[in-house]
Amino acid sequence: MDLNSDLGEGFGNWPLGDDEALLDIVSSANVACGFHAGDPSVLRRVTEQAAERGVVIGAQVGYRDLPGFGRRFIDVDPAELVNDVIYQIAALDGFARIAGSRVRYVKPHGALYNAIVTHAAQAAAVVDAVKRYDPSLPVMGLPGSEWLRQAEAAGLTTVKEAFADRAYTPEGTLVSRRLPGAVVHEPDEVVKRSVRMATEGTVVATDGSVVSVAPRSLCVHGDTPGAVEIARRVRAGLLEAGVTVSPFA
Repeated sequence: MDLNSDLGEGFGNWPLGDDEALLDIVSSANVACGFHAGDPSVLRRVTEQAAERGVVIGAQVGYRDLPGFGRRFIDVDPAELVNDVIYQIAALDGFARIAGSRVRYVKPHGALYNAIVTHAAQAAAVVDAVKRYDPSLPVMGLPGSEWLRQAEAAGLTTVKEAFADRAYTPEGTLVSRRLPGAVVHEPDEVVKRSVRMATEGTVVATDGSVVSVAPRSLCVHGDTPGAVEIARRVRAGLLEAGVTVSPFA
């Protein structure tokens, strides 16, 4: 099972999360590419630290929305979105390459991630961008999403992802962050959910129903309080359950 986290989300003098500590725990790093968070200095530092530790680097692409941290839907023209995604992948890949690594996969961020669960036109734009930049790059997303369906149809390698610290609806989507209980903060519960998703491929939704997720990668958010300790405990819990933690790319 791959263990990933969103990193490189600081900007200028404003740090967010402990990238260096998380890079000692995760196997893959979803690195912000400057549109929803991150700047050139942040991108270079995180890619260098990831390369030094052998952590796989992924491009976390999002809407051009620094003030909203990429968590606001933007009705961007699909043709423009293609270019925005190519720009972001290429920027991060440049820093990854001078660090002796490269971008190994693509994962949308925030509102874009959630939008392309059902938004066919924007999903097609992100698929088109990845195909144009490098069709060998795997793409990560929510099981059953329009994004992964189109990506698979286009010949891209798809990676199903589940979230250790996010609540799920009965439909298998993520509960909106605007609603109470959207983020699971209790470490014991996060570990329990992670082990269940990794070993049984299921998660309990907000109404008590069981949802199939069958992930290849588990995400622990790096910007939540206590993120480092939660990630450390999740990794330990997976190992104790006999689950090998290793990157998919």
